[in-house]
Amino acid sequence: MPGTERRDTQEKGSLNHMSDKEQQPGRSDPAGKLVPQAEKKLHEAVCVLLVELCERFTFFGIVCNMILFCTAKLGYRSHQAAMVNMCFVGTSTLTPVLVGWLAENLVGRIKLVCICMFLHFLGTALLPVVSFPFEDVYIDRRHILLTLPKREQKIVFYFALLTASLGIGGIRAIVCPLSAYSLEDCGPKELLSFFNWFHWLVNLNSAVVFVSISYIQQSVARNLGFLIPFVSGLMAMITIHMVRGEMIYKPKADSSLLTTFGVIFSSLKASCVQHRYFSPAVGSWLDHAKENHGGHYSEAQVEGTKSLTRLFPLFTFQILYRTCIMQIPSGYYLQTMNSNLHFSGFVLPVAAMNVISIVPLLILVPILECINSWLFSSKDTGHSPTIYIVVGHLSAALSVMVAGFSEMHRKRFPQVQQTLSQEVLLVSSMPCFHLAPQYILLGVAEALVTPSCSLLSFWLVPARMRGISMHFLALFNGAGCFLGALFVQTAHAGTQGSWFPHLLHEGKLERFFFFLASLMMVNTLGFWTIAHRYNNLNEDCTNGFRGNLPGEKLLKHEKAIKHYHAVLESSPILSPMEKT
Repeated sequence: MPGTERRDTQEKGSLNHMSDKEQQPGRSDPAGKLVPQAEKKLHEAVCVLLVELCERFTFFGIVCNMILFCTAKLGYRSHQAAMVNMCFVGTSTLTPVLVGWLAENLVGRIKLVCICMFLHFLGTALLPVVSFPFEDVYIDRRHILLTLPKREQKIVFYFALLTASLGIGGIRAIVCPLSAYSLEDCGPKELLSFFNWFHWLVNLNSAVVFVSISYIQQSVARNLGFLIPFVSGLMAMITIHMVRGEMIYKPKADSSLLTTFGVIFSSLKASCVQHRYFSPAVGSWLDHAKENHGGHYSEAQVEGTKSLTRLFPLFTFQILYRTCIMQIPSGYYLQTMNSNLHFSGFVLPVAAMNVISIVPLLILVPILECINSWLFSSKDTGHSPTIYIVVGHLSAALSVMVAGFSEMHRKRFPQVQQTLSQEVLLVSSMPCFHLAPQYILLGVAEALVTPSCSLLSFWLVPARMRGISMHFLALFNGAGCFLGALFVQTAHAGTQGSWFPHLLHEGKLERFFFFLASLMMVNTLGFWTIAHRYNNLNEDCTNGFRGNLPGEKLLKHEKAIKHYHAVLESSPILSPMEKT
């Protein structure tokens, strides 16, 4: 068939391109000097990491005090502000998947980067507009208040959040994908080390944001705070403009989200037909999509989708975990905001309590590196970090449970007045540091779970499916954020505001935490029962699905033949007659 021949030609060309790329140790400049690839890759990685940190600085700067801004400035109820914050985080998690698909199918990558940079600039520039006036303006002894009506404020605010999230998605998907860090040749130990230190840097960046920006927004110049994300976004755009030729990574077009979804839906449709008309059975329900079984997809595409669907249980159990993590910028934030923030005559920023959840991660990463070095040094077993995920899920469940007891403890203290952003609030006199245990437990959970899930999602699929696998992980993480918003709305509406009240001392927020903790305990037990599927990384990599795709097998045989010829050419034992 012409389509089959064309596909075979493309696969062979891709294999030749990959093999030729591996043979080239460097590139030559016009003077004939060899420029090391390692130096070039290091330069690109540093630039990408700089832009990544600037983007995260902008993101955390928007998130850190959004609840306080929505309640004090826009007049939102507490549950509404929490939902807005969680939806923004979820949208920012999902937009890289959307932008990645647009870059592959509809719009060129360079053009799309320019569009996303403009959206990022526009969103971060519009946020200060919502915060105006900086101060009241006096003209000719007449007091003039420069402010927008509430309706226009909310419209501009939502539009700014949407454009900023789309810009964030473009930066994460095109400028800063994991492919840009050249991880193709890394083993499980190196990958886990990379993910550990990558999240360590990101959280160190967020710690700086939560301490500095939150204090500026809350105490020094409350309306000036949104200018800092704008400046950070501007820094990211300047960096991209300076080195755009080396930072816009162009991955191989071997697979796409559309192909993966096409394989799944085609297989489901064929499976329904089989049950109805008793068609011949196949080894797996996804095999129905193969061309030799009447489908429209090649064996390589179907086998890659098989390896991806094997990770779906792992992804599914991350949804509720992500919902628990989202309590930091929602439920935990409200608890802190309604506690006594005074410390030695100084009013602590509300979002500064988030640093307590980051400190365990910053401490645990070096310790985990030592443990991983010892575990991966054993040649008899392929260590899998599933135990980290189980312990992390348990830590998240305990954190939410402790939050429920802390809420009961907080309401036993007498109430005092506290001023936040020129709003006088009636809060508990309990010091906010009493909430530290729940923050610490969630920080421990993040240190254990996020790098381990990233490793399994990246390693347990063929190389051509790694980007798709990370996209699916982002989809499920985003679903966890929106599930958290749905839980808040359902709890508020179903209990007439009792389980997620506007004034915490008048409601039963602890019941919401206990309910979420019980669900997370069930989720932890569920993942523990299926964790054995991902236990042995060495077995999965050698005897499983990573080397059984026809294209990868052919590439291995080509490498072996070329290596054998290279040995013959360089061997001093064989005579010239024997070499020919």
